Amino acid sequence: MNGNGLTILPVGGGGDFAPGTASNMSLPIKLISTDFDGTLFAEFENPPIPERLVSLIGDLQARGAKWVINTGRDMSSLMEVLARARIRIQPDFLVLVEREIYQHDGVRYVPVPDWNAACARDHAALFAEVRPEVASLMDWVNARYRATVYEDAYSPFCLIAGNNGEADLIHARMNEFCARFPHLTVVRNDVYARFSHANYNKGSALARLSQMMDVTRTEVFAAGDHLNDLPMLKSEYASRLAAPHNAVPEVKAAVARQRGFVSRLTCGNGVAEGLEYHLNGH
Repeated sequence: MNGNGLTILPVGGGGDFAPGTASNMSLPIKLISTDFDGTLFAEFENPPIPERLVSLIGDLQARGAKWVINTGRDMSSLMEVLARARIRIQPDFLVLVEREIYQHDGVRYVPVPDWNAACARDHAALFAEVRPEVASLMDWVNARYRATVYEDAYSPFCLIAGNNGEADLIHARMNEFCARFPHLTVVRNDVYARFSHANYNKGSALARLSQMMDVTRTEVFAAGDHLNDLPMLKSEYASRLAAPHNAVPEVKAAVARQRGFVSRLTCGNGVAEGLEYHLNGH
C-alpha cells in the first residue's frame, strides 16, 4: 500500500520486452502517456486493465521508461479506481483534470511546483474575468435542455448533458462564448464538458514532462480515445500515437492522419496492440 492508498504488487516479466538491466537509452519509447477511462481502463471488463498492457508497461518501466496517466479525473477519483483495479504497477507521473502534473516521489504523488503554480494562477485570473458572464450561459442551457450545469473547483462552468446530441449543441454554444475571451477553451469528453485555460491541457502537460525527462517526441507514446485527448495526440508532442477501436471518429482520424496506430481491439487491449506496434519498429 503506497502513500495514496494504492495497492502495488511486484512487477512480473513476460512478453518480448522482459525486465533487464539495459539502460533506458536503448529504448525506442521512454515516456508512455495513456488516457484512463476508455483507453487504459474499462469499468465493466474483468480485469478492467488487461494484463497484456500491464506487463508491457511494467516491463518498460523496469528498463527505465516512465509512465504517465493523463486524465480528466482528479486525484481522489483516480486513486480510488486504481485501488479497486488492483493494478500491480504504478504510474511515475499523473496529469490530473487535464492540466495538473504530479510526480511519484517513492511514497506519494507530489505536485510539480512551477507548473502547477502557474496553472493555478493563470486559471484563477481567466476565470475571474469569465465568471460574471457565465450565469447567462447557464440560463441559456437551462431554458433549452435537461442538462446539468454547475461550477466546481476546476471551472466556473461544467456540463453534464443528457446525451451526445445535446452535448454537441451546447458545446457549439460554449465555443461561441469562448470566442469572447482570449485563452478560454472547452474541454469535452462524451457528455461532459468544462471551461479551461487553452495553455494547459493534456498536450502541453505532456510537453512539460518530456522536457523534465529530456526526451524527444520520437521517444514518446501517447494513446487516447476521446476529444479531450486530442491535444496530446499530436506528433509535435508524441510521434508514436495509438487509439483503441472504441475511440471517437475524430480521435481515430487524427491518429491515422499522423501515421499512428488505430487498433481493432477496444480499450486497454487496443492500447497494448498499439504499444507493441511501435515497439516493433513501425
